[in-house]
Amino acid sequence: MINIKPVSGVILLLAVLFVFSSCAKHTVSRRAASEAIDLSGKWNDTDSRLMAEEMTRDIVSRPWIDEFRKSKGRKPTVIPFGVKNRTSEHINTQTFVKDLERALINSGKVRVVSSRDQRSSIRSERADQQAGLTSNPVEVGKELGADFVLTGVLNAIKDRLGGEEVVFYQGNMELISIETNEKVWIGDKKIKKLISRKKSSLF
Repeated sequence: MINIKPVSGVILLLAVLFVFSSCAKHTVSRRAASEAIDLSGKWNDTDSRLMAEEMTRDIVSRPWIDEFRKSKGRKPTVIPFGVKNRTSEHINTQTFVKDLERALINSGKVRVVSSRDQRSSIRSERADQQAGLTSNPVEVGKELGADFVLTGVLNAIKDRLGGEEVVFYQGNMELISIETNEKVWIGDKKIKKLISRKKSSLF
């Protein structure tokens, strides 16, 4: 005689899982963009903003700005070269760079010029205007050259045991003189997160 009890148990379990999954609700709530929300513990918009803000506070408070203004009689001009992501995560470092650009411009102490890709597109547009393809041609030779290059790297160290994981992020930025290759500023920002994962049970 065939024993069908194990099969019945599997069917019952599948039925319970189906009931639980069908009862799940999908909700969306709007939050303030500045609110810190950590779901996975990975790098997020809050980390990007905090790192950009601290880097900017440090870079605009150092002597290199006053020294440049005394020597040249004007604000220094900075071009961002981007931040290299050397973590194991897929991180859009462009968001961090934009946060940094915005904070630098809003400080009023430095000038920021467009990136290489942006300059290439703008030069194409300027060439079209000079060729008479638009009604408002612009003058050539008015580009603002950069005095300094801002570049950086983002690293991460992870340590995990059981249901807990520590993630340590470190961003390092350098400001380099285009004329002399001198590094006039080096900054860093560290972020450490403790992630606790609890095992869930249906019963």
